[in-house]
Amino acid sequence: METSTDTRRLRDALGAYPTGVTVVTTRGPDGRAVGLTVNSFASLSLEPPLLLWSLANRSPNRRAFRCASHFAINVLAADQEALARSFANPAVADKFDGVAWQPSHAHGVPLLAGALAHFVCECRDAIEAGDHTLLIGRVEQHVRVAGEPLVFHAGRFAALR
Repeated sequence: METSTDTRRLRDALGAYPTGVTVVTTRGPDGRAVGLTVNSFASLSLEPPLLLWSLANRSPNRRAFRCASHFAINVLAADQEALARSFANPAVADKFDGVAWQPSHAHGVPLLAGALAHFVCECRDAIEAGDHTLLIGRVEQHVRVAGEPLVFHAGRFAALR
């Protein structure tokens, strides 16, 4: 069994666990749409309905999410790999340029077209843990449509087939 704390080896070992792919969105303090690709999303509780995800403390979007009252989790479909790559790319200045989306009814957070599910959440807590911050949200609205999810495994995007 590997006991090394080497970061690359740890990432490789964590990559053995397949995850879904999401884009988490909000509105920045200036009202602009903000979003990033995240695979650290999980259900925390059904009663009350709570979700969590983690944000790297070095993320340029940290302030926007820490100041936001609401965020949305957009669960990506198998055909949305290009969208996931764009929202993950720090070189893309305007992640929403050319992207079809609409604001949520109650709070105006961006909901991406074609996503399999949307969860609009009220920000409840932010817990600093190591080099990330865990963000916990209470689900206020959600919707799901039929389709196959985009997954991430062993450093690659994939589809369930």
